[in-house]
Amino acid sequence: MKIRALLVDDEALARKRLRKMLGEETEIEILGECGDGPEAIACLREQQPDLVFLDVQMPEVDGFDVLRALPPERLPLVIFVTAHDRHAVAAFEVHAVDYLLKPFTQERLHEAVTRARQLLQTRDTSMISQQLADLLKTPRTGPHYLSRFAIKTGDRTVFIKVEEVDYIESASNYVVLHTRTENHVLRDTLSNLETLLPPKSFVRISRSMIVHLERVKEIQPGIEGEHVAVLYNDKQLIMTRGLREMQERMQYS
Repeated sequence: MKIRALLVDDEALARKRLRKMLGEETEIEILGECGDGPEAIACLREQQPDLVFLDVQMPEVDGFDVLRALPPERLPLVIFVTAHDRHAVAAFEVHAVDYLLKPFTQERLHEAVTRARQLLQTRDTSMISQQLADLLKTPRTGPHYLSRFAIKTGDRTVFIKVEEVDYIESASNYVVLHTRTENHVLRDTLSNLETLLPPKSFVRISRSMIVHLERVKEIQPGIEGEHVAVLYNDKQLIMTRGLREMQERMQYS
């Protein structure tokens, strides 16, 4: 039995990688690819695939919005694809078939495909579809922020709570999470993380740095009108922006 699948991700390279990996899964027939939410809604309505690999974090219309736009009786089986563990948790909450945390391995993909095949073969999809439909009816309660970082280390994924992070430093297409005991490298951009972190706890102090407000002991004047944020471990971080914002948040937090 061929599983008719649709790939939805706003990153072309991510779709290309997934398509290549699915080429090793002989049971999968790829119906097409979509690069944004509206296109995905149209394709899902028209093609009615058995399975959709659905990126959660897409601009304007995200993965959950895509599913909300479909009639409950036409919801396909869903494997969420995400770079952030908060979306993985949400995927379990909506009873998706599975989730893939980027970057995932061929073995992990095969596990997700196998689970989908088993559900389709036994026709045991109605409960998952109904649970998904029920949760999608729930109105959004506001923005959701990261609670943990998912760090790939070899074949393991290590979860770091956001409150354990002292500051985050940009390194090209990666960021370095500095904690009290060790550092962790995460494939992401500082600008993207800035939108995902709870604003009451984190503030961007330069083009390349975000700091955890609870780790800041004091602010000192620096050279040429700059300021320096001094952490409780005496680490000094140069500030080129965010001084007033930091002062206000620390005063009223």
